[in-house]
Amino acid sequence: MDTHHTTDILGTNDLLISLCSAVTRVLSVATNSQVQYSAVVQRIKKTYLKPDIGCFVLFDGGFSGLVIINFSAEAAMELYRSYLLNMGLSKDDLASSHTSDEVSNVMGELMNQVVGDFTGKVRREMQTHITQNQPKMLVLTKQVQLSVDANLDNPEARRVTFYTAGGNIFYLELAVDSTEFIKLRDFDTEQLDPDAIMAQTNRANATIPPSHSSSSDQNSGEDETAALLKSLGM
Repeated sequence: MDTHHTTDILGTNDLLISLCSAVTRVLSVATNSQVQYSAVVQRIKKTYLKPDIGCFVLFDGGFSGLVIINFSAEAAMELYRSYLLNMGLSKDDLASSHTSDEVSNVMGELMNQVVGDFTGKVRREMQTHITQNQPKMLVLTKQVQLSVDANLDNPEARRVTFYTAGGNIFYLELAVDSTEFIKLRDFDTEQLDPDAIMAQTNRANATIPPSHSSSSDQNSGEDETAALLKSLGM
């Protein structure tokens, strides 16, 4: 007789909830505003990078997958401004357009914090380890299909709608292998304080502002992005 209860089995939707929670937790703390996600999720067939700013992260390890977050210009600029104002910068120091490299750098920094929160949660709650590439932020004028289906045996994809405090919308798309994590025994899940995560990340970034990276660093990042996009068939 099967002794497992449904609550002892974690699947795609549980991964999605953990990811959405990481997005809202990190962005809400970073911007000192409320970021929320819809209670309804969409099943989708394909995943896309879309205008105005798209971000993607590839996962591998205990499970493989792709995460995409598509920001409108308004949503990206709201989060960018709120984050830097919350960090103590003045309005005069902020970029005025979503196409600015500084906006992409800052949004990439925020997405890196989201990914770190998510991977930590997976390690604690699902007792497995995943690695990921550095989040890539791309300013887009048209949508581009992005897929890792070739690396997945039985892919599943979901889309979730997010709302900023200012009423702007952005979307998260997740594609992963259909899988289940079955709990074999009880274990403690250590909870991390999101404020502590933000404080630690801010201290690490304090000496290297996103907008002051050297030209060699930028060229290296651009080369890495081009190679990754080429490997994905873009």
